[in-house]
Amino acid sequence: MANERLRAAISAKGETIQSVAQHVGVDPKSVERWITTDRTPHRGHRWKAASFLGVDEVYIWPGVQKQAESASTSELITYYPHRGAVPATLWSSLIEKARDHVDILVYAGLFLFDSHPDLPDLLAEKAKAGGQVRILLGDPNSEMVRQRGEEEGIGDDLAARARITRRYLEPALTTPGVDVRLHDTILYNSIYRFDDDVLVNPHVLGAPAGQNPVLHFRYIPGARTFRHYMRSFDYAWERGRPE
Repeated sequence: MANERLRAAISAKGETIQSVAQHVGVDPKSVERWITTDRTPHRGHRWKAASFLGVDEVYIWPGVQKQAESASTSELITYYPHRGAVPATLWSSLIEKARDHVDILVYAGLFLFDSHPDLPDLLAEKAKAGGQVRILLGDPNSEMVRQRGEEEGIGDDLAARARITRRYLEPALTTPGVDVRLHDTILYNSIYRFDDDVLVNPHVLGAPAGQNPVLHFRYIPGARTFRHYMRSFDYAWERGRPE
């Protein structure tokens, strides 16, 4: 039985068997067998192919769902009942060790810069070394930030915090590779990504972000949770307004 979902995904993306093979790092004949005999490739190859085509691997290879679910569960490192329970040493360690990617999605995230006064300089150093730094701050003039401030019971203070964070970041903004955008999206989660680790701070209506839980995930090839949150970040990034 042929894998028509894979064939259709390649066609819809405007790619070819050869381009998929080149991206994944396999012989084109292997990709042909994935289609014509519905052969399931190794996990790493599945993830690369699915990511390249912009689809979920379980859609292309439904038989791996249990394996993907198990891997996704394994991505959860730990759960913290509130943001203050996250060890300060963990924040510092993740920031220090990040080499390729630092992605931050917040309305203000002022606590991170207050507790790490050298963070703007560190971000600039990482960008100079070839890393990618993307920071999304809430637009202090947006309706969403005003509404969240009211819901958290701090009113205009949230917009003020966003402005302060933006001011803290100024020393790094002239460094190529450090990109800051403003957003006015509904912030369901704050996201802090450092290479293969991501801390997700879900927001609870009526409670400040610092009082809400934090989940620590670490990327595992073939799993979906880490990638799921990063797709959310990318969606917000595309909607953001460049500084």
